[in-house]
Order: sequence, then structure tokens, then C-alpha cells
Amino acid sequence: MKILKISAVIVLLLFIFSCKEKKDNVRNGLNSVKSTTGKMTTEEVTYDIDGKSYQSFVAYLGDANEVRPVVMVLPEWWGVTDYVKSRAKQLAELGYFAMAVDYYGDGKTVDNPEEAAKLSGEFYKIPIDAKLKFDKAKAQLLKFPNANYDKIAVIGYCFGGAQALNMARLEDELKGAVSFHGNLMTGIKPKNNEVKILVLNGEADTYVPAKEIAAFKKQMDSAKIDYQFIDYPNAIHSFTNPASTAIGEKFNLKVAYNKEADKKSWEAMKTFLAKIFK
Repeated sequence: MKILKISAVIVLLLFIFSCKEKKDNVRNGLNSVKSTTGKMTTEEVTYDIDGKSYQSFVAYLGDANEVRPVVMVLPEWWGVTDYVKSRAKQLAELGYFAMAVDYYGDGKTVDNPEEAAKLSGEFYKIPIDAKLKFDKAKAQLLKFPNANYDKIAVIGYCFGGAQALNMARLEDELKGAVSFHGNLMTGIKPKNNEVKILVLNGEADTYVPAKEIAAFKKQMDSAKIDYQFIDYPNAIHSFTNPASTAIGEKFNLKVAYNKEADKKSWEAMKTFLAKIFK
């Protein structure tokens, strides 16, 4: 009899806890799947845009109520891959609240340049769509008590680097933007001169020619943007991704990993973020 009473109490407590958790989710309007390993918490955050589901990836350390500056990570044209998620985790380890943004929907990733070019190319053709995806992801941050909505920066790789620069051109609420081996000129002119910019470029990157670099610098100077441009000798496109050398060989693309440039560019980003979040 005593065992039955104890069992009933346990069931009741589990029911109350479940209801409370459900109420919290309803209150926050957050649809996510959470996983915690040690001090690291990651979440797959799902939301809708025009009836289509999107799934961005969040990573942070410690207490869910400890407010942290936000770094949004915009992916390569492959989508939110494990590589992009690993960068979000690295940012979390530095003390930031990190979010890797899903541009394609359903957390979709691709493994061939033809499909990647087709999917990412749409955002160059219609930049407002990229802004819509970015803004919708950014709005999810309001549902996290530990994400400091007043301190947001964006970083991006390749396609994501170009989009990071575009968000800096269009978004006056950002503290800063960092582009890793991204294209520089997309047809979007700077809206303001408040967002600080850091460009980390491979000096031997054939996808970012000297003419484009010169045009970018001229645009930034004309708009009086606070920016830094760093070239890494002997580094070509996608120099931060350890998988890029194999990808280049497989698809005959001029991309390759450069360990030294990867390390130095990450350190430059760390210094930049520390400065803008003071």
C-alpha cells in the first residue's frame, strides 16, 4: 500500500513538472530540442517562415539565465553542416551565445556544388530574402533569457561571409560583422556607418579578385565605415574549413584548408569581438 502511494506521488510530480515545462515552452513561444553535455547546451530551434519550417542551431555554456553577447553564424553554401555547428560551439566556449542560421529550411545541407550554387544563388538575386531569413532567426533570440539582444554580432563563411557583410550594410542594430573568405561586393550599399566590419581574406583566393577588393575598400571608405581588411598569404578560398582540401580535389574547386590562416583569422575574430562587445 505504501509503495502504491509513493508511486502515485512520483507520477503526480512528473505530471506537474511536465505541465510546467509545457507552460514554459508556451510562454516563451520556443520550439526546440535541447541537449546538454557537460557545461555545453545545444538546441535545434524550429520556426516557420511563410509556411516553411527552418531549423537553426544554438550553443551556449552554463546557466540559461546568464546573459551573454550573441554571435550569429552564417554558413557556407553547404548549409548548417557539422562544421558550422562546431564553430558555434567554439564561440560558446569563448563565452558567447551562438546561433548558426538555417537559410535553406529544415536544417538542409547539400554535398555538391551544383545544388549549393543554385540554393545560395537565390539570395544574391533577391537579397531581401536573405534579410528575412536572418531577421526571423534573430527574432528567436528574444525567447532566450541568456541571449543579450542588445549585443549582437554576425560572422560568416564563404556565402555566409558575403551575407554577413550584407547584414552589416542593412542592419543598424548589429555591433559588428566578420567575413571569413566571403565575396565582398553584392550590389548592396551600406545603409549606415555604425556597424564595425572585419574582413579575413585569403590573399591567393581566386574567387575574390583584386578588382573586387579594391571596389569593396572604396565603398567602405566612401561610406566612412569602420572596417579592417586582413589578407593571409598563400591562403585560398575556404581556408578555415579542414574539409575543404578534399572537397576541392573531389569537385575540382580552387579551395583548400590553410592551418596557419585558420588559426590567425580566428584569433583576429576573437580580438574584434572582445573589442566591439566592451
